[in-house]
Amino acid sequence: MNGLFDGGRRVLAGPGSARRRGAAPASWPWRLWLRAWIPGAHASRGPRGHLWLYLLAWLMPALALARPAFQIEAVTPRVQDDQWQMDVRFTPALSPRALEALDNGVPLTLEIHYQVRRVDDWVWDASLVDRRLRYEIRYQPLAERYLVGPVPGAGQRYVTRDAALAALGDLRDLPLLGQGELVTGAKHEIDLKISLDIEELPLPLRPLAYLLPSWKLSSGWTTWPLQP
Repeated sequence: MNGLFDGGRRVLAGPGSARRRGAAPASWPWRLWLRAWIPGAHASRGPRGHLWLYLLAWLMPALALARPAFQIEAVTPRVQDDQWQMDVRFTPALSPRALEALDNGVPLTLEIHYQVRRVDDWVWDASLVDRRLRYEIRYQPLAERYLVGPVPGAGQRYVTRDAALAALGDLRDLPLLGQGELVTGAKHEIDLKISLDIEELPLPLRPLAYLLPSWKLSSGWTTWPLQP
């Protein structure tokens, strides 16, 4: 679902700001969170209530690892030769487990999924753009270099892992749509999510990656205004 609703119409969080999908009010006390996610957790008295509290305490480390790993810092749309493009800057904060796999030669693929919609569209309305792009980072042991680039496509080599991750987090010239494809007089927005593509991992690693939060790396959906 894109955005909040007011009388059946979606509302943008504010000019130039990002809005995360599915976020609950920050003012929710922890007891309400507990009741919303764990039925019966409000029964704090008796064995059942204590069991839920023990279970929550056991799950807290995993929940902490499941927080957004790719913080999107800026999305900059622009027009070039009558075509809308955008630059995206984000922080690819890979987990220690993913970094270890990378340094041992396992290629990591990020999926850049974005849509362009009118601000006032209904949920079931088709997007003007719905596109998925993939970028890969891998270590080449023989050359002792890191390779970063689109899939498919040629990549750029980097000497250090930090330099390669910095390049991965600076995406340029991502295609959106033609300037004439925008609806005249309407406001438009970009929905964007960046995530690690588990399906692109080596087959023996996938079952474990689906189970461990350290592999479920994503920015979550964010929304940005489409304007110069």
